[in-house]
Amino acid sequence: MRWLANMPGFKRFFLGRRLANDETQHTQISNTIGLSVFSSDALSSVAYATQEIMASLSTNLHGIAAATAAGAVVHPLFGLSVPVAFGIVGLLIILGIGYRQTITAYPGGGGAYIVAKENLGEVSALVAGASLLADYILTVSVSVAAGIAAITAAAPYLQGFNVTLTIACIAFIAIANLRGVKESGALFAIPTYGFVGIMLTMMAWGTVKAMLGGAGAPVVAPAYPDAHASAFTGLALLWIFMRAFSAGCTALTGVEAISNGIQAFKEPSAKNAAKTMVWMIVLLGTMFLGITLLASKFGITYSHSTDASQVAETLLSKLAKAIYGDTTHGLPKLMYYLTQGFTFAILVVAANTAYADFPRLAALMGRDNYLPKQFASQGDRLVFSNGIFILTFVSCFLVWLLHANTDLLLPLYALGVFTGFTLSQVGMVMHWIKLKQEEPRWLSKAIINGVGATAAGIVMLDIAITKFTHGAWFIVVLIPLMVIAFQRIHRHYIRVKSLLAASRTEYVYARKNRVVVLVSRIHRGTLEAIRYAKSIAERGQVEAITVDFPDANGKPSSERARLEADWHRYCEGIPLRVLESSFRKTVEPIVEELDRMRAAEPELTFTVVLPEFVSAKWWGNLLHNQTALRLKATLISKPKTVVISIPYHLDTDRE
Repeated sequence: MRWLANMPGFKRFFLGRRLANDETQHTQISNTIGLSVFSSDALSSVAYATQEIMASLSTNLHGIAAATAAGAVVHPLFGLSVPVAFGIVGLLIILGIGYRQTITAYPGGGGAYIVAKENLGEVSALVAGASLLADYILTVSVSVAAGIAAITAAAPYLQGFNVTLTIACIAFIAIANLRGVKESGALFAIPTYGFVGIMLTMMAWGTVKAMLGGAGAPVVAPAYPDAHASAFTGLALLWIFMRAFSAGCTALTGVEAISNGIQAFKEPSAKNAAKTMVWMIVLLGTMFLGITLLASKFGITYSHSTDASQVAETLLSKLAKAIYGDTTHGLPKLMYYLTQGFTFAILVVAANTAYADFPRLAALMGRDNYLPKQFASQGDRLVFSNGIFILTFVSCFLVWLLHANTDLLLPLYALGVFTGFTLSQVGMVMHWIKLKQEEPRWLSKAIINGVGATAAGIVMLDIAITKFTHGAWFIVVLIPLMVIAFQRIHRHYIRVKSLLAASRTEYVYARKNRVVVLVSRIHRGTLEAIRYAKSIAERGQVEAITVDFPDANGKPSSERARLEADWHRYCEGIPLRVLESSFRKTVEPIVEELDRMRAAEPELTFTVVLPEFVSAKWWGNLLHNQTALRLKATLISKPKTVVISIPYHLDTDRE
């Protein structure tokens, strides 16, 4: 994209000044900013985790939507949401302790990919890497789509524009991250802390209202026939609990993010990351448990939309209305809109966690030759810009494909997360076993990570089983395909490396060179190309080729006639070969002729010289050289063929 290089002002406006390699400390962040950068995904999940629990429970009830719409009392099955929430918080604490040990053991960055690679082998590492990459893509899609859903709940007139608004927000976050993690962290700190503050305020308000008897009528069961009542006992009740638990585990997505981004913290990085992890666990557990308890107390339920193109009102919006009362005016109205506004803000910001971790993980895998090496290249702002571009494109595609509907996106979400959790914790167990001769407390640490591995593994199986038909099958299929792709990329790099190493011992002999100049008409650029061709070729080894499009009667074009009439005047001694193309193609006849020449004289190297215009205006380059670009892209794959571009800089005064 040569034209982009001519737009430095445009690029600097969006991305800021370039950073040199010795300015790495410019990108390091404090604990306060680190919490907003790496914890926004986990903290924001409370906006939809309880909602998913309620939606999972509602699918097991007959007529629950009608009963709720009629203002009827809620089935006691929704009371399962509280024990489910306590179980998830317990799992959160277990994983938090385990990942805190990971941070201490791997101060350079202890994501599931690194831990699995060092302790479990290649396949486990690739499974972990694939799981996390898929999770980060879904994090962006789910979080931003859920944020837009919060806005459309407060402003119904925006419904129908969810996809457009979601993609616009993703693009905004991508630009912010292209500027660098420090700038994006400072930008996103206000939404994160604002959301935490408004959630704690709503919880306090709701608790006081409930204590004063303002939570409404007590929740009792409607009269069901005995046949229906017995349906919720025994194994059926266990199945319902498992489904609700797996749905609510979306609250734990993003827990591993801090362990992936340790190096982004100021020194001492590991210590600061561990402190931030503790604060994240405390805030996440408190908000998730508080929202679930209040939703149960106020009888707030949620059911998935039956129309994929329509987004239902969120549970958090319903809960805010129930707590604040009449939200049409005064303080209740202000508090409701602040709740929805900060919910939107942090859900959009939550995508920043994926933007912080996806490019880093892709860069690690690129350095290990499991992804294209371009992912390991840093841009002007010392960020892995290629990873940011890919993450943006794929997440926007998912949003468009699934209509920005979180009911469709969320079932894809948690399986990959818990696959990474499980492999990371198992890897840590193996890590402590390896260090048992050096670490006096290795056994207790291994037990802690072992408990985390067991819990995460059970939940992973729970999600795979209960959510398989709701979209988890896609992740089950996708991860093995990604692992196979990683292995093929790795084998390709190994093969190329071995071929290059072996080529050093091959005998290199001088080859004769035939130079072919591609022309369309005679101008200064053509003459410069001819002159250069003569300078690199032996006598008599230069010829020119042009392509002509005959008319309907097979007669040569007028352009060919002019070219042949002027040729010997300006290019004496250089033979001109005319290729007739009845199908109005330019590239194909040239490639076919070069293939024929190469087959006829296999001992020669063919050098193709292309005159190319260079415009002084960036947009001018879009109007020229498109055929030359196609030719170069095709000829680069041909053996014994060299392509050389001869630039002709147009007079800027005549443009």
